[in-house]
Amino acid sequence: MNALKERSKQRLWLLLSFLTLLTTVSILTVLDHYRLAAINSTLLMILRWLFMGTLVWYAIRKKSLTTWILISMLLGAEFGHDFPEIGVHMNVVSQIFLRLIKTIIAPLLFATIVVGIAGHSNLKQVGRMGWKSLVYFEIVSTIALLIGVLAINLSKAGMGVEVPASMAHTEIPTVTALKGTDIILHVFPENIAKAVFEGHVLQIVVFSILFGIATAMVKEKYRRPVINFTEALAEVMFKFTSTVMYFAPLAVFAAIAYSIGHMGLDIFVNLFKLLATLYVSLIILIFGVFLPIALIFKIPVRKFVKTISEPVALAFATTSSESALPLAMERLEEFGIPRKIVAFVMPTGYSFNLDGTTLYLSLATIFVAQISGIHLPLDKQLLIIFTLMLTSKGVAGVPRASLVILMATAASFGLPIWPVYIILGIDELMDMARTSVNVIGNCLATVVVAKWEKEYPQETIPDPQ
Repeated sequence: MNALKERSKQRLWLLLSFLTLLTTVSILTVLDHYRLAAINSTLLMILRWLFMGTLVWYAIRKKSLTTWILISMLLGAEFGHDFPEIGVHMNVVSQIFLRLIKTIIAPLLFATIVVGIAGHSNLKQVGRMGWKSLVYFEIVSTIALLIGVLAINLSKAGMGVEVPASMAHTEIPTVTALKGTDIILHVFPENIAKAVFEGHVLQIVVFSILFGIATAMVKEKYRRPVINFTEALAEVMFKFTSTVMYFAPLAVFAAIAYSIGHMGLDIFVNLFKLLATLYVSLIILIFGVFLPIALIFKIPVRKFVKTISEPVALAFATTSSESALPLAMERLEEFGIPRKIVAFVMPTGYSFNLDGTTLYLSLATIFVAQISGIHLPLDKQLLIIFTLMLTSKGVAGVPRASLVILMATAASFGLPIWPVYIILGIDELMDMARTSVNVIGNCLATVVVAKWEKEYPQETIPDPQ
């Protein structure tokens, strides 16, 4: 009870500090308007950094990784805004963190999947989890696509948008777009070392599943050493993940400082309506689709939110689903989901259940047509949805890879490519939201499959710290 009161006092203090800051900013803005505050800019910056200092003090008192990640985002945005010449050179710090995370992905997936399959030798359950997961993924992804199309048609965000000249020649990151039979071939690895090197998560999953099945089929004297090794490897990789996570707040600070320092704040003004449309659509997806699913399957919503808060915050800050995958898997196990289900559903969802990304793709494709002055009839919009149901499955869990899919979809329907370069200006902010929803959707799918399989020990769920 005392701890609850102390937590309430801390939140009240933080709220009052934030309201004080807003009041001060408003007063200074009015004074500046009437030319009565010559030192407005300097004083305002000092006040902002004093407020940032209080946030750091709060994070020290809170001792929570989630708190540190969120406050590091604010610090990074402030630093990138006030010192852009330094912020534009800080990308290397966040890249180091992402590289460390990527070294975790392959061995962690391999170890957990092999243990999940060979350790239980229940191959029928693997098949059941497979078709149940795919059915769930396709239904939710299709709903996400429809929400995106409906939202952009209602908001008409592309109508009358002024094109920033500075973004006209921005280059799109080079990521291979998959379509047609390439999507099917992309599922199966031709070389596991190549799949690990290139970060093809689904290929690693397929190899690990086949390896686990083969291990389950051999004699006990051959199976046991493999299971023992993969169990030890999984534990080591989870501990490795916990160690790397201590670096997350610094990486988040650097990533945000780089983005703001490189692009600035004014570049987002002309496309705010598109950004707002995406965020509102994703909120509708969360409360209109995810929440009812959780209630239907009788999932304890409050505990679930607490469990996934850290990986979702990390995904929001880094704009990378991969950075949140190891931590999300670890938290779901703590939530009470068996490792064999977590290891199967989570990585598979990273290729088939990117709900935030599929919603964004349908929304952005119609936006490209709107800003170009092209009217798309209903039948063509439905065809776009069907096309994205396939092409979106080739989107990797890396930042801004969806822009390439967007370009390919726009080109296939005779739409101009140049609006995609405009979207790139606010893609950092859009990627934060859609990546977070990707993680939420995959975590929810994992719990749903566990409930579907009747392997969700609700009474043993530990209360997340």
